Amino acid sequence: MVTKLAASVLGEISKTRSAVLHSVGLAVACAVSYEVTTQSQPHVYSVSKVDNVIGGLWAVIATAFVYRTSYEESEAAALTRMAATLLSFVLCLVYLMIFPFSVWGLAVLIGIGSLVLILIGRGSYVVTATIGTAVILLSAAVSPHDPWKQPILRLADTAVGVAVGFAAAWIALRLSSRE
Repeated sequence: MVTKLAASVLGEISKTRSAVLHSVGLAVACAVSYEVTTQSQPHVYSVSKVDNVIGGLWAVIATAFVYRTSYEESEAAALTRMAATLLSFVLCLVYLMIFPFSVWGLAVLIGIGSLVLILIGRGSYVVTATIGTAVILLSAAVSPHDPWKQPILRLADTAVGVAVGFAAAWIALRLSSRE
């Protein structure tokens, strides 16, 4: 009876400790991706202060999307995120080189992206691609000067967030496996 109770208490302590470490790791990774993006983007190419903040937000979202509790989950999430973002990038870049933002353009690109992903057997990527398309096109609506640059900026933000999230997950998993 005492042994079962001790094992249960130790199990709960271990579970709580893992949850705290994961949460702290996620928080730090999100802060790092935001800082890297918002501090480096103005030195590389800045459309506006608002656009830099959108870039930071997008990097944080990518980090949160990729930072998982196992290496395999993080790897799969990174692949999903980058593949869906690349599709959104291509669709939005072509569209914004020809047309300005419009709600109907948004709807058409979401429909095309969804159709392509479903037809190639990647229906699980649809939500991520839809969100990516919305962010890119709405960023172009907020910063309408040279809107074709928005897909490039959001792809870079995503790459930073994915890299930081994946690296942080890898480090956290290495640290937890040592214990």
